[in-house]
Order: sequence, then structure tokens, then C-alpha cells
Amino acid sequence: MTERSRQFGRLGESLAVRHLKKNGYRILARNYRNRFGEIDIIARHGEVLVFIEVKSRSSARFGSSKAAVDLNKQKKISMIALGYLKQTRSTDEKARFDVVCVDMDSKKPAVEIIANAFPLAYG
Repeated sequence: MTERSRQFGRLGESLAVRHLKKNGYRILARNYRNRFGEIDIIARHGEVLVFIEVKSRSSARFGSSKAAVDLNKQKKISMIALGYLKQTRSTDEKARFDVVCVDMDSKKPAVEIIANAFPLAYG
């Protein structure tokens, strides 16, 4: 990954965090890592613990940001989330997976939260 793409990803995550906060999410962690990988954002939305994948796009040339979280990515995020829940002894908490799409192909970025984007996927 180039430095330019890392900066683009960080910008997308920052825009996502701002949008999430405006919509009542309380950010608990950014770029959480465990042995299974990394989750972009962990937040609380009301009584629900939310694991959030941020997908940023500068154009639709490689497909929409919504379509970027395929089944393999869902499985990986699920494993990371299960590890987090075990590590924090939070396995009884309500949890869900959201995707935040940040499309920056115009002068003003469009940010969309897809709540409950996918179910727990593993195996």
C-alpha cells in the first residue's frame, strides 16, 4: 500500500468518524487490532456495540464502496469482532456490523452509514 493510499484511507476514516458522531455513535476505538486483523472503528450506538468497516472510494471505477465488503471480508471482520468480545469479556452484549461508505468523487464527499450491513459470518 502506498503512502498516498494510506492517507486517502485515513481521510475517509476521519470523515466517517465525524459522520458517526453526528449520528449519535460514541467512538470506543479506531484501528483495533488483534491476531485476526484490524477493524476500522468500534463504537457504541445506544445500547449496541458496533463494529464498523469504512470503505472509501475516489471513483466508481473499481466498483462501489458498498460492494467492497464481500463474504471473505465479512468473515474476517467477524473473527476480529469475536476476539474483541472475548478479550473485553463482552460476549453477552448486543452487537452488530455497520459499513460506512465514503465516496469522494465529487467536491463534497458523500458519507453513508449502512447499519446492520451483514450478520455474523464465520466458518
